[in-house]
Amino acid sequence: MLSVQQLHVKGRRDDLLPPTSLRARRGELLLVTGERQDQRTALALTISGRMKPTGGRISWDRSERTKSLRLASALVDSPNVNEPEQHLSVRDLVTEDLALVPRRYRGALLSKPWLKVNRFEDIADLWTEQLPPDRRMELLTSLALANPHTDLLVVDSPDRHSAHAADWLPRLEELAYDGGRPLAVVVTVAALPAGWTGPAAVVGNSVHRPGATPAVAAENDLQLETEDAK
Repeated sequence: MLSVQQLHVKGRRDDLLPPTSLRARRGELLLVTGERQDQRTALALTISGRMKPTGGRISWDRSERTKSLRLASALVDSPNVNEPEQHLSVRDLVTEDLALVPRRYRGALLSKPWLKVNRFEDIADLWTEQLPPDRRMELLTSLALANPHTDLLVVDSPDRHSAHAADWLPRLEELAYDGGRPLAVVVTVAALPAGWTGPAAVVGNSVHRPGATPAVAAENDLQLETEDAK
């Protein structure tokens, strides 16, 4: 389980990430809303172990070691961080990303057979900027999961590619609730999709569940501390 308590990152003038608490278990999809892109990206970077927080606590499976968090997590499509470059073809992107899989797990992972096995041959010769949002999400998450040790998927602002949640939400739900390989999936978004009733949190606030009041959020913070102590 990912447990985050009052995590924050200082910026030059104000907090790059205001104090934020959340939790996400394997087999769960958590949506985290934030109005500012820089704050959403800061959250995605810190909870995936790519950025050192100024304060607060973060743990993965009760370990607070950054290395453990980073090895277990994959950061997907973070703007100005690891989003695919527009001049890359899908084939070249796959070649580059598979080269990042740890050698002991890489085996014979080559782009051509990987594209065929994962059913991406139809888009192999497209530029990444030409990808429809749904296929982009399928491709990038499949690449993230090429590493068998990925248990935590952190997706940064998929709604920037499409305002229609149907273009990205079903794929992430499928991955979170996959009985064969259940993942903890955390997704930053500008706003919750219409009708969303699943777990949600807000950048700058404590854990929020649909219908939760500030008092409930504070109670959830206490519950986080209790669970970590077990």
